Amino acid sequence: MRVLVVGGGGREHALVWKLAQSRHVDRIYCAPGNAGIARLAECINLQATDISGLANFASAENIDLTVIGPEASLIAGIVDRFEARGLRAFGPSTDPARIEGSKGFAKELMVRYGIPTAPYRICGDAESAHDAVRRHYAAHPEPGFRIVIKADGLAAGKGVTVATSEEEAHETIEAMMVRRVFGEAGDRVLIEECLDGHEVSVMAITDGETVVPLAPAKDHKRVRDGDQGPNTGGMGAYSPVPTLPDTIVRDALELVLKPAISAIRDLGIPYKGVLYAGLMVTSEGIKALEFNCRFGDPETQVVLPLMEADLFEVMDAAVNGRLDEIDLAVSDQAAVCVVATAGGYPGEYETGLEIQGLDRAAQLESCTVFHAGTRECDGRICTAGGRVLGVTAVGKDLSAASSAAYMAIDQIQFAGMHYRRDIGG
Repeated sequence: MRVLVVGGGGREHALVWKLAQSRHVDRIYCAPGNAGIARLAECINLQATDISGLANFASAENIDLTVIGPEASLIAGIVDRFEARGLRAFGPSTDPARIEGSKGFAKELMVRYGIPTAPYRICGDAESAHDAVRRHYAAHPEPGFRIVIKADGLAAGKGVTVATSEEEAHETIEAMMVRRVFGEAGDRVLIEECLDGHEVSVMAITDGETVVPLAPAKDHKRVRDGDQGPNTGGMGAYSPVPTLPDTIVRDALELVLKPAISAIRDLGIPYKGVLYAGLMVTSEGIKALEFNCRFGDPETQVVLPLMEADLFEVMDAAVNGRLDEIDLAVSDQAAVCVVATAGGYPGEYETGLEIQGLDRAAQLESCTVFHAGTRECDGRICTAGGRVLGVTAVGKDLSAASSAAYMAIDQIQFAGMHYRRDIGG
């Protein structure tokens, strides 16, 4: 089988890495790919949003299955366009992908179908948003009261602020809705009650009827140790999550994931692909924070190494409506991924910096280096993004996996390199 993976980050490297292990897959292409992916697949000079170019390539090369990584491609309608041309693609079509493309749409769906979530308000202009903030803080004058402000649209994983003061909340609204730091994504904002508890991600693969959960994972969004500093696309992840109750996967499946898939099916368009649920385990039980229509990054980099099933077989079954025939076994080991970023990320950063030590890190037992923002520069591998790479290690438990991941990432150097020291610890 010939497979095309769309995207060029760490998530896509992990997908290519796992698909390359399938006995069914003869050749893998990746568009646009990166320097690490190029060792496993043929990288194609097409951007993930060039849907016409990607469809033409898939048709010309007789691609059997296209796997879409980035949410922007899904929301832009890549699956619809591929299917219209008789091309098979793993991922939801445009309408159900709105569950990530609009946080307001997702919240309304949760409330309508009884999926537990935090109380919220949608604001379409800065004046009403400021008024909502004033009302929240007037009703809760106690010190330390927090609210969550979310840009309605896609903001590269950075459109959520947990405001710890009324002043910060008003400043966030000004940034999103007046200065438009996230562009159209901030045309509307959601203002939510801040939930207390343990946050966890549970991804599931579905064919629109059967919903099969993957191993739960915990990711770290903040740039600095101790969950301090600004939000990022993700500084690391680990799986499993031992601090959570044993029922977490069952509860996520029955209370959140299955109802969400049923709700989307009621709209008349089955959801096929990955549904990612961001959850908070509170004293009142599990509550949904958000949905994503694709594999998480960096959660994928810890979940796929623990998957014992053939990923191509799983995806093929989902596309063909046969997921009930698949046994998606998960290893009882643990995995930890530590992400290395460019200095200055998530703000301004330099690119084109040579990366050293990649081969030394990859040679360590049970360790894999997943490239994200990398490219080849005159025979050398250089930085090309904010999140540069992630090192994943698998071990008998989280402690062993974490130790191995840090031993590996310590082999890697580039100017300004930054990573957290507390992932999986």
